[in-house]
Amino acid sequence: MKILTAEQMREADRRTIEAGIPGLVLMENAGCRIVEFLEKTLAPLQRQRVVVVCGKGNNGGDGLVIARQLWTRFKPDSLHILLAAPPEEFQGDAAANWGMVRASGIPYSLGIEPDMRLATLVVDALLGTGLRGPARGRALELIREMNGAFPLATVVSVDVPSGLHVDGESVRATHTVTLAAPKTELILPPTCDRAGALTVAPIGIPQEFLEGESTNWLNLADPGMFAHLFVPRARSAHKGSFGHVLVLGGARGKGGAAAMSGAAALRSGAGLVTVATDMRERATVTTLMPELMTSDWVDGVGDRDVLAIGPGLGREPEAEAVARDLFANAAVPAVVDADALNALESTTLNASGWLRVLTPHPGEMSRLCGGGIAAVQADRVGTARRFASERGCVVVLKGQRTVTALPNGQVYINPTGTPAMATAGSGDILTGIIAGLLAQFPHAALDAVLAAVWLHGRAGELGAAELGEQSLTAMDLLAFLPAAMSALRP
Repeated sequence: MKILTAEQMREADRRTIEAGIPGLVLMENAGCRIVEFLEKTLAPLQRQRVVVVCGKGNNGGDGLVIARQLWTRFKPDSLHILLAAPPEEFQGDAAANWGMVRASGIPYSLGIEPDMRLATLVVDALLGTGLRGPARGRALELIREMNGAFPLATVVSVDVPSGLHVDGESVRATHTVTLAAPKTELILPPTCDRAGALTVAPIGIPQEFLEGESTNWLNLADPGMFAHLFVPRARSAHKGSFGHVLVLGGARGKGGAAAMSGAAALRSGAGLVTVATDMRERATVTTLMPELMTSDWVDGVGDRDVLAIGPGLGREPEAEAVARDLFANAAVPAVVDADALNALESTTLNASGWLRVLTPHPGEMSRLCGGGIAAVQADRVGTARRFASERGCVVVLKGQRTVTALPNGQVYINPTGTPAMATAGSGDILTGIIAGLLAQFPHAALDAVLAAVWLHGRAGELGAAELGEQSLTAMDLLAFLPAAMSALRP
């Protein structure tokens, strides 16, 4: 699923209208899809007290359709339209819908009347993606009113929360129903935090108009891309059918990190997992999960299918030399994390001909690309894309809305995750899940990586919902991983 900028969305609208689907039809479709969402989410609508806040543009026109549909089909306890501008300022399709609203006899006003403050549902149709810069004037006043004047209300925004801009105030939506495709502001931080729960509603724009050939377009990591990996296994399968992962790490005093990665690889479905670690840490590995095998660093990759290198590896010169050698020469796909990332030089290229998946957090990314953490966070997409393209690696830049960048310039944004995962060992678990899925699905490597990142975040969400944000630990992620995976099974 593509993530569109405002300009890309306007172009898709234009092409659709030129192809023969009138804007008035698209507006009607938008209103109907949102009413369907309201019917499903906030039933019974007959008992709702509704205020629909409408601007004078196309977003407001969508709101007028919603008001008319609610009025004629559901007859809620009360319904008022709150206008941002006098009706005579509506133009085009919005003006046509205003005529239909007036014919329907729906109450409206230019200001908030006392009984409106008891609303249980506020539909935010004030401003859409056409906003340039922060909201001001009358629009800003209404945004503040929607955030503070309706204490009993669920707020549902049409397409985007009004005023959504990194430097301005916006509606704090409970739900956002975005039209045709997700928008950049709804997916990337910090503005994504204001959108509430996001739903994408089709409105009749042909799919080919929502997809660009340029690699500069962003993609949303959607379960539909990788659900095929989780079909039932063949009845004749055996442990050798699902790959052998080698986790290399666990210097003295850090065996737990390598052990967690190994456990995650097994829990995600790898047939065999060996953890190569300091001999004094092997008891830690087998105590955590006796199914894990152990070996020494010097044993090499051998006949294993996937390498995960870095968890607890340490910063000793010998360890860093091993990491650099394996990155350059291991003839298997490799997931590179933690201390193995720190061992790589800022000019390191992937010349091995094999897949290399790097999983840095922002600090590690800043060391790899030579900039500061603030610069990385200010342009997470651009930083990951440039590094992946220049170094021939897949980059999984961890953090809120994890960014997965491919060497060809394609970028995928992961929608799952929670602040509860900001805990020691969470990255080690991700490394193991990626390695475990790569071992099982060597011919669908991109899908395996995207699925691993999605599952990691979803397990965190499930765990936080049950245990709380403060109490979740990295090992809890493995307890909730099966439930996250079950949601992907067809």
